[in-house]
Amino acid sequence: MVRSPTSAQASASPSDGRDINRVSALLELGLERVGPAPAECESIRLDPGTYQVCTGRPAMGTVVSVVALHSSGAGAEDAIEAAFGEMDRLIGILSRHDSSSPVAHLNAAGQLRDAPPELAEVVDRALRYHRLTLGAFDVTVQPLVDLLAAAGGEPTLAERAAAAELVGAQNLRLSGRRLSFARSGMGVTLDGIAKGYIVDRMSDVLTRRGICRFLINAGGDIRASGGRDDGRPWTIGVRDPARPDELCDVVSLTDGAVATSGNYERPFRHIVDAATGWPAEGSTSVSVSAPDALAADALATALFVLGPAAGRWLARSIPGCECLILDDRGRPVGSPGWRSVGAKAGGA
Repeated sequence: MVRSPTSAQASASPSDGRDINRVSALLELGLERVGPAPAECESIRLDPGTYQVCTGRPAMGTVVSVVALHSSGAGAEDAIEAAFGEMDRLIGILSRHDSSSPVAHLNAAGQLRDAPPELAEVVDRALRYHRLTLGAFDVTVQPLVDLLAAAGGEPTLAERAAAAELVGAQNLRLSGRRLSFARSGMGVTLDGIAKGYIVDRMSDVLTRRGICRFLINAGGDIRASGGRDDGRPWTIGVRDPARPDELCDVVSLTDGAVATSGNYERPFRHIVDAATGWPAEGSTSVSVSAPDALAADALATALFVLGPAAGRWLARSIPGCECLILDDRGRPVGSPGWRSVGAKAGGA
């Protein structure tokens, strides 16, 4: 369950497209570290009582950007730096690509006796979404994801069958802070949920430091609070998979989150249906709005696996969740509450 992070873009104002997705074409690396790089920071005084501070730097296989509005420019910069510090800390816990991380140890040993509380929380939420989505969201698809990558998207039937035997969240055990697999050779990838969790924790840091108006964009996993400098909601643009330089829709967001999953911008289809062992079919892009980024992140992947009809039905059954699904022919299927301010989502 690996998500493409460059499926949505956000803008702080109609003329402010320069600061959110400067390097949005980076290859998806899940939670793998991109490497140390200096943050780009810009502070603008909008009026005597408001500064807008925009900061972005590579992380989690994309560019993570924060736009914050506050009465103190220095205060906003300090809060954003603290949020990035929390991001770095959590990446060290939740990334399977770092051999020293707890997730890597779990995958190598098959158990983890004293998991960090953050990892236990993410796994607990992942198992809840596995049940809620009737198995469509499954973090144990790591063997299939790795097989697809190694085989260039074209494994043999025997290889796929062997990897599929190791998939099934019902065989991932969580007891307190003890994690274990029921079958040897299993593994987890948290790429479809951890980025949302990290964005939510960054949001918590900003809020605790008195920042009430902000937008965080981790390559399409977006969390917003308050409004823009003109008092209006933030606007989120959803990219058209068939025309990456164009938007297929624009939505408004004041307090909440949006995440997008897409089976594109990769050399092979990488969102895996755990029930079949094959890449999911039926959709090209799924965007989900939800109260928090973790929910939007997990549900965007689950709805992609389910396909347009079942995905739209599931979104309508979850309070606070709305969706825009583009089917395999690019036709939009939106839930009734999808807050479009641009192109109209059909099928409501």
